[in-house]
Amino acid sequence: PLAPRAPYLAARMMLRRNLVFGAAAAGAALTGTLLKPHREVRLLMSGKLEDIVPRTFGDWKSQDTGDPLAVNGPGTLSAKLYNQLVGRSYINQTSGAAVMVLLAYGGRQTDDLQLHRPEVCYPAFGFVLTRNEKTAVQIASGVTLPAHRLAAEAESHDESIIYWSRMGEQLPQTNGEQRKARLEIAMQGIIPDGILARFSMVGEDPQSNWVRIEAFVREMVLSIAPSQRKILIGTQRANSLNAAPAKPA
Repeated sequence: PLAPRAPYLAARMMLRRNLVFGAAAAGAALTGTLLKPHREVRLLMSGKLEDIVPRTFGDWKSQDTGDPLAVNGPGTLSAKLYNQLVGRSYINQTSGAAVMVLLAYGGRQTDDLQLHRPEVCYPAFGFVLTRNEKTAVQIASGVTLPAHRLAAEAESHDESIIYWSRMGEQLPQTNGEQRKARLEIAMQGIIPDGILARFSMVGEDPQSNWVRIEAFVREMVLSIAPSQRKILIGTQRANSLNAAPAKPA
C-alpha cells in the first residue's frame, strides 16, 4: 500500500528542496542589494580643492606644476579615479627649500576606483624604494596624522616622500588597511570620497627632508580654514585640531 505514495512523496521532497534553494537565493540577492553601497558621503561638499589650500602661507609661495606620477589626461585611469588634482611646488622665500605637493581628490571610492598609493606608483615610474614605512605627523598637541614615508631613488634624482590617504573618515596607512576600510565603509552602505595628500623633496638625505616636510605639512594644514580642514584629515581630527593650540614649529 505504500508503493503508490512513493512518487508523490518524492515530488513533495523535490518541491520542498526547490523552495528552500529558491528562498536562499532570494535571500542572498536581497542581502547583496541591501549591503551594496548606495549613499554617497562627501567631506568636500562644494568648492575647489585648489581654492581651499592656500597658494601662499608664512614664508611659502607656490607655483602650479604637473605631476608625471598622476597624469590626469582624458580617458586615463587617473581621470576616472580623481575628480580634482592640485600639483604645486612651494618655495620657502627665506631658506630656498622646495616642497612638491600633490593633492588628488576622488569623489567616489569604490571597489573599482580607489586611491593609488605612492609605494606602488613610484616603482612603476622607475624609482627604487630604499625606505618604506609607517609614520605619524604631529599637527598640534594630541592631533597626529597616520601617514607613510618613502625614500625613492632614480637615475635622475632622489626623493623623500611623506603622504597620507583619507577614505571617508579613515586614514589607512597601507594597502591592506585601505581595503579593510573600504569594506567597513561599504558595510554601512556608504560610498565615501577620498584624498591622497603627497609631499616630497628632492635630495639624498631623507631623514632631514622628512623633518622639513613634516614642518611644512603642519604649517599648511593650519593655514587652511578650520571649516575645510576635514577634507584633508577627516572630521574628528579637524575638530580636535580646531580646538587645540598649534604645536610650535
